[in-house]
Amino acid sequence: MTTLSPRVASPLARAASTDLGRRGRIDAIVRTLALAALWLGLLLVTYWWVADRGLQDLTGWTSGLTSVGRISGLVATVLLLAQVVLMARVPMLERAFGQDRLARVHRLVGFTSFNLMLLHVVTITWGYAGGRLLHTPAELWDLTLHSPGMLLADAGTICLFLVVLTSIKAARRRLRYESWHLLHLYAYLGVGLALPHQLWTGQQFIDSTAKTVFWWTTWALAAASVLVFRVGAPLVLNLRHRLRVTAVVDEGSDVWSVHLEGRRLDRLPVEAGQFLNWRFLGRSGWTRANPYSLSAAPNGHSLRITAQSVGDGSATLRHLVPGARVIVEGPYGRLGARARSRPRVALIGAGVGITPLRALAEGLAYGPGEVILVERFTSRPLFVGEVDDLVTRRGLQVLRLPGPRRSPDSWLGDGIGTADDLTALRHWIPDVADRDVFVCGPPAWTDLVCRTLTAAGLHPDHLHLETFAW
Repeated sequence: MTTLSPRVASPLARAASTDLGRRGRIDAIVRTLALAALWLGLLLVTYWWVADRGLQDLTGWTSGLTSVGRISGLVATVLLLAQVVLMARVPMLERAFGQDRLARVHRLVGFTSFNLMLLHVVTITWGYAGGRLLHTPAELWDLTLHSPGMLLADAGTICLFLVVLTSIKAARRRLRYESWHLLHLYAYLGVGLALPHQLWTGQQFIDSTAKTVFWWTTWALAAASVLVFRVGAPLVLNLRHRLRVTAVVDEGSDVWSVHLEGRRLDRLPVEAGQFLNWRFLGRSGWTRANPYSLSAAPNGHSLRITAQSVGDGSATLRHLVPGARVIVEGPYGRLGARARSRPRVALIGAGVGITPLRALAEGLAYGPGEVILVERFTSRPLFVGEVDDLVTRRGLQVLRLPGPRRSPDSWLGDGIGTADDLTALRHWIPDVADRDVFVCGPPAWTDLVCRTLTAAGLHPDHLHLETFAW
């Protein structure tokens, strides 16, 4: 096995990592402020609940049920509004958290808010029924018919139930990405329908000016984030750049690259390693967006994405014709130069997961020997000529790992010998713990890579991940 030796960082890499390190500190501040705002909101509504005799009411059966219903409803509402902001693709949050971390937060907040909302519905209705369980269904029916906004809230709960049900891993495996994406949009409708009855009738929402201002302001900010960043920003971006397909290239192994051009692409704020959501007009299912990473560093004149035919959306890429109009949203993701804080970098990818890493290998600032690209492939590696050119021109170091995975517990190919994953990694990249490491590939494979990197001493702050999960 060949060892890739560490070298002294070049001035170019040191300057780049220092500058981007400042951006990283800004991102860290944004993460801290965002989490602080969420916790402050939760503490504030808890304070209002306590001040409204929430704790004292817990001493009685009926009043206790109602009190639990109130606090669970308050916390659920804060989390639902936070969920809307997370879904709104706010650029500042996208840059600060990155796609994978944001997805984990999104999942945690989503399931927690839904469970608390169900607890709110059950306990508040049970309390209104005088604590008599058998009378609860009739009480719920009466509230639905006569309480302002309750019919909308029931419809919103059904929408959110569909979103949560299809977010369970077992259900997601049975759905096409396009179907899941369409159903997931019902979360906006669910939150929009579920909240008005609380803003109209909930005493914890309207019994003081401070509460009214807080809730309506929070709701308005959440709604504005959706309108601005999911509707307005993409509309402006597409009117400005007017992307069109220029060519579709067969890369082999059922992998296709789409080349695109547009107007003023030098002003498109996208970096190597990031992805956008793409809609190609004129094909079936064009209304549903598919996320594809750039597979070449943006040059101000053209863009390129590369995808494997694994679903309805990616399978139709091969049939695109030059001149086809394209609608995009983004850019998204933190798998890029912004996350870098060290001069030396390792890029580790598998299969088509090499695409954003290949763009990074082109777009990053570095000197000879400072960036290592590790590619695991089954049949043949992608972009061989382009990568070899980067080896010659930029001093990129490359390690290719052929063959299928040698076992379910290893991320290495079966053609590299018998050394365990950690030993092999430390042999190839002795200073891996002192690098920024970017990993991209299927979830099960990336989990094994991350486990090995952690065992090798890499700090989590220097591990940057993107998986092909949804």
